[in-house]
Amino acid sequence: MPTHGEKRKLPYSAQQMYDLVADVGRYSEFLPWCAAARIRGRRPFEEGEILDADLVISFKVFRERFGSRVTLRPARTMIDVEYLDGPFRYLNNHWHFTDRPEGGCEVDFFVDFEFRSRTLQALIGVVFNEAMQRIVAAFEKRAEALYGRPSE
Repeated sequence: MPTHGEKRKLPYSAQQMYDLVADVGRYSEFLPWCAAARIRGRRPFEEGEILDADLVISFKVFRERFGSRVTLRPARTMIDVEYLDGPFRYLNNHWHFTDRPEGGCEVDFFVDFEFRSRTLQALIGVVFNEAMQRIVAAFEKRAEALYGRPSE
Protein backbone atom coordinates (compact mmCIF):
# COMPACT_ATOMS: atom_id res chain seq x y z
CA MET A 1 0.00 0.00 0.00
CA PRO A 2 2.40 2.71 -1.12
CA THR A 3 1.42 6.24 -0.24
CA HIS A 4 3.18 9.42 -1.12
CA GLY A 5 2.38 12.92 0.03
CA GLU A 6 4.29 16.11 -0.39
CA LYS A 7 3.93 19.84 -0.44
CA ARG A 8 6.04 21.70 -2.91
CA LYS A 9 6.50 25.44 -3.50
CA LEU A 10 6.61 26.30 -7.18
CA PRO A 11 7.11 29.63 -8.97
CA TYR A 12 3.87 29.31 -10.96
CA SER A 13 0.36 30.41 -10.00
CA ALA A 14 -2.13 28.01 -8.47
CA GLN A 15 -4.29 28.43 -11.59
CA GLN A 16 -1.42 27.55 -13.93
CA MET A 17 -0.58 24.38 -12.01
CA TYR A 18 -4.24 23.43 -11.69
CA ASP A 19 -4.71 23.82 -15.46
CA LEU A 20 -1.64 21.68 -16.15
CA VAL A 21 -2.74 18.81 -13.88
CA ALA A 22 -6.39 19.05 -15.03
CA ASP A 23 -5.33 18.49 -18.66
CA VAL A 24 -5.36 14.69 -18.25
CA GLY A 25 -5.66 14.03 -21.99
CA ARG A 26 -2.11 15.34 -22.50
CA TYR A 27 -0.37 13.24 -19.83
CA SER A 28 1.15 10.89 -22.38
CA GLU A 29 3.09 13.87 -23.80
CA PHE A 30 5.18 14.34 -20.67
CA LEU A 31 4.58 11.80 -17.89
CA PRO A 32 7.04 8.93 -17.59
CA TRP A 33 5.51 5.51 -18.21
CA CYS A 34 2.25 7.00 -19.54
CA ALA A 35 1.87 5.45 -23.00
CA ALA A 36 -1.63 6.83 -23.69
CA ALA A 37 -4.33 9.01 -22.13
CA ARG A 38 -7.97 9.24 -23.19
CA ILE A 39 -10.98 11.05 -21.79
CA ARG A 40 -13.93 8.66 -22.07
CA GLY A 41 -16.54 11.06 -20.74
CA ARG A 42 -17.06 14.42 -19.07
CA ARG A 43 -19.97 15.99 -17.29
CA PRO A 44 -20.49 19.23 -15.37
CA PHE A 45 -21.45 19.36 -11.71
CA GLU A 46 -22.08 22.33 -9.40
CA GLU A 47 -18.40 22.86 -8.49
CA GLY A 48 -16.81 22.09 -11.84
CA GLU A 49 -16.47 19.02 -14.02
CA ILE A 50 -16.08 15.26 -13.66
CA LEU A 51 -13.94 13.38 -16.17
CA ASP A 52 -13.75 9.63 -16.66
CA ALA A 53 -10.31 8.93 -18.07
CA ASP A 54 -8.18 5.99 -19.13
CA LEU A 55 -4.40 5.92 -18.81
CA VAL A 56 -2.17 3.23 -20.26
CA ILE A 57 0.90 2.71 -18.09
CA SER A 58 3.88 0.94 -19.62
CA PHE A 59 6.89 -0.10 -17.54
CA LYS A 60 9.30 -2.76 -18.82
CA VAL A 61 7.13 -5.82 -19.58
CA PHE A 62 4.19 -4.40 -17.63
CA ARG A 63 1.50 -2.61 -19.69
CA GLU A 64 -1.91 -1.92 -18.14
CA ARG A 65 -4.88 0.34 -18.73
CA PHE A 66 -6.73 1.78 -15.81
CA GLY A 67 -9.74 4.01 -15.53
CA SER A 68 -10.23 6.81 -13.06
CA ARG A 69 -12.78 9.48 -12.22
CA VAL A 70 -11.22 12.93 -12.03
CA THR A 71 -13.20 15.57 -10.14
CA LEU A 72 -12.14 19.09 -11.11
CA ARG A 73 -13.00 21.95 -8.76
CA PRO A 74 -11.54 25.04 -10.46
CA ALA A 75 -12.80 27.66 -7.97
CA ARG A 76 -11.02 25.78 -5.17
CA THR A 77 -8.05 24.73 -7.40
CA MET A 78 -8.54 21.14 -6.24
CA ILE A 79 -8.45 17.86 -8.16
CA ASP A 80 -9.53 14.50 -6.73
CA VAL A 81 -8.93 11.20 -8.52
CA GLU A 82 -10.66 7.92 -7.69
CA TYR A 83 -10.22 4.51 -9.20
CA LEU A 84 -12.76 3.01 -11.61
CA ASP A 85 -11.23 -0.12 -13.17
CA GLY A 86 -7.97 -1.84 -14.06
CA PRO A 87 -5.09 -3.47 -12.17
CA PHE A 88 -5.51 -1.72 -8.81
CA ARG A 89 -7.34 -2.82 -5.72
CA TYR A 90 -7.82 0.92 -5.05
CA LEU A 91 -6.30 4.28 -5.98
CA ASN A 92 -6.86 7.71 -4.44
CA ASN A 93 -5.04 10.83 -5.55
CA HIS A 94 -5.56 14.43 -4.45
CA TRP A 95 -4.11 17.74 -5.60
CA HIS A 96 -4.62 21.17 -4.03
CA PHE A 97 -2.99 24.34 -5.33
CA THR A 98 -2.73 27.49 -3.19
CA ASP A 99 -1.31 30.86 -4.25
CA ARG A 100 1.40 32.18 -1.94
CA PRO A 101 1.42 35.88 -0.89
CA GLU A 102 5.04 36.23 -2.02
CA GLY A 103 4.25 34.72 -5.44
CA GLY A 104 4.09 31.26 -6.89
CA CYS A 105 2.01 28.56 -5.28
CA GLU A 106 2.12 25.59 -2.96
CA VAL A 107 1.19 22.24 -4.45
CA ASP A 108 -0.21 19.69 -2.00
CA PHE A 109 -0.09 16.23 -3.58
CA PHE A 110 -1.14 12.86 -2.16
CA VAL A 111 -1.46 9.40 -3.72
CA ASP A 112 -2.43 6.08 -2.13
CA PHE A 113 -2.87 2.85 -4.08
CA GLU A 114 -2.55 -0.90 -4.05
CA PHE A 115 -2.28 -3.29 -6.99
CA ARG A 116 -4.43 -6.44 -7.10
CA SER A 117 -1.35 -8.45 -8.13
CA ARG A 118 1.17 -9.16 -5.37
CA THR A 119 3.90 -9.35 -8.03
CA LEU A 120 3.12 -5.83 -9.31
CA GLN A 121 2.83 -4.56 -5.75
CA ALA A 122 6.28 -5.97 -4.92
CA LEU A 123 7.74 -4.50 -8.12
CA ILE A 124 6.41 -0.99 -7.48
CA GLY A 125 7.54 -1.18 -3.86
CA VAL A 126 11.15 -1.38 -5.03
CA VAL A 127 10.97 1.69 -7.28
CA PHE A 128 8.09 3.64 -5.70
CA ASN A 129 9.99 6.61 -4.25
CA GLU A 130 12.07 7.07 -7.39
CA ALA A 131 8.93 6.80 -9.54
CA MET A 132 7.13 9.48 -7.49
CA GLN A 133 10.14 11.81 -7.75
CA ARG A 134 10.25 11.35 -11.54
CA ILE A 135 6.52 12.02 -11.87
CA VAL A 136 6.66 15.18 -9.74
CA ALA A 137 9.72 16.34 -11.73
CA ALA A 138 7.82 15.71 -15.00
CA PHE A 139 4.98 18.01 -13.89
CA GLU A 140 7.52 20.70 -12.93
CA LYS A 141 9.30 20.37 -16.27
CA ARG A 142 5.96 20.57 -18.09
CA ALA A 143 5.12 23.78 -16.18
CA GLU A 144 8.42 25.29 -17.29
CA ALA A 145 7.75 24.24 -20.92
CA LEU A 146 4.23 25.75 -20.85
CA TYR A 147 4.79 28.87 -18.76
CA GLY A 148 8.51 29.59 -19.10
CA ARG A 149 11.24 29.68 -16.53
CA PRO A 150 10.36 32.29 -13.90
CA SER A 151 12.90 34.99 -13.21
CA GLU A 152 14.75 34.63 -9.95
